[in-house]
Amino acid sequence: MIPLYSILVIIIMSCTQPNEVQQLVQPEIVSVKVTGSEDNYTFSVGIKSPDLGCEQYADWWEVVSLDGVLIYRRVLGHSHVEEQPFVRSGGVVSISSDQEIIVRAHMNTTGYGKSAFKGTVNKGFTLVRVDSHFASHVEKEAPQPSSCAF
Repeated sequence: MIPLYSILVIIIMSCTQPNEVQQLVQPEIVSVKVTGSEDNYTFSVGIKSPDLGCEQYADWWEVVSLDGVLIYRRVLGHSHVEEQPFVRSGGVVSISSDQEIIVRAHMNTTGYGKSAFKGTVNKGFTLVRVDSHFASHVEKEAPQPSSCAF
């Protein structure tokens, strides 16, 4: 006879494991720093992702308006297996200092992560959860990664 405790552990593990696996294959934004001036900002974005090489890696981060318009995309040309989390800069991002935006990352195998940063240059950015389908139509917009060098 199987003890009740063992049955509960099996049930809990079977309920939590798929979510944990799903989280492991999504990129997460971990930091956003901005320098520059009005309509001429440079973003430095920290990303944590389960990179395995060119077969699975964070292939870009981007700045999106709250109404789903792609403002800027920084394509990442290779995997960062040995550098986690990593920070990459990009710009020129042409926004006003009080324009509210979302900064998010994309994985070549699973698409957009749910962890993003939302805010303005003036007030700063905070971690938020964003539906992975938010502004998914911009996924096919240029620029796109041309290849992965590992």
